Amino acid sequence: MDLRARRYRYDADRLGHRKSLVCLASGPAQREDPPREVTTTWRERGNAIRRRVVRLPSSRGQIYAVGMRVFLAGASGVIGQRLIPRLVQAGYVVGGMTRSPSKTELLRNLGAEPILCNVFDREALSQAVRDFKPDVVLNELTDLPDDAAQITKLADLNARIRTEGNQNLIEAARGSGSPKILAQSVAWQLPDGPDAQAVAELERSVLAEGGVVLRYGKFYGHGTYNEQQQPEGPRVQIDRAADRTVEALGAPTGVVVIVD
Repeated sequence: MDLRARRYRYDADRLGHRKSLVCLASGPAQREDPPREVTTTWRERGNAIRRRVVRLPSSRGQIYAVGMRVFLAGASGVIGQRLIPRLVQAGYVVGGMTRSPSKTELLRNLGAEPILCNVFDREALSQAVRDFKPDVVLNELTDLPDDAAQITKLADLNARIRTEGNQNLIEAARGSGSPKILAQSVAWQLPDGPDAQAVAELERSVLAEGGVVLRYGKFYGHGTYNEQQQPEGPRVQIDRAADRTVEALGAPTGVVVIVD
């Protein structure tokens, strides 16, 4: 069957977005039907958030986000770096937040708009979120040492970013029209201590905002603590975790477990 590339440019004004999106799709040479626009409601609130997607007339009928804006906190982390190209490929506009000036070029090369900001600087964070105007705030922040043996010793640092850092993101989101919030959590039982208490507080605060808690298994694969062997369950391969996270952006409020 004769196949040919078809090019569609969607006018930004018609779809209500600031930038136009050019998509390429392959399929049989047929009548040039316009793409069908689908709107899905994420949650019913006074300030409801609506998601615009486009179904391209391709053989698979994939659905792509159209210019939706994702504020990704923790963009330079092990899962953040995998999320950016996946989100961009799916049609999202990504603002990648990092506190390290040395990581901004990496984020730009991955396809994100780099946002240099420390999550503990509440005023700067609020301004950064307002400026980006996200539809989604995705919290993948952790504060973990390079040496896994130091995790317990430095647990207070990770606990702080899960409590104070997460709360700062929530408050910044409130000041920017209350976009949908998703936040990283864990799928295994933590021992009693500051990290376990912080995880419980993070989950309560995210669910109270009508958000989504992402409970990941222990990461394994390149760039994780478990590069050479798989950890005890629950576990999830890092690339699979990134794929599932993109899928979870459309999940209703609640808990999403991401494991192998």
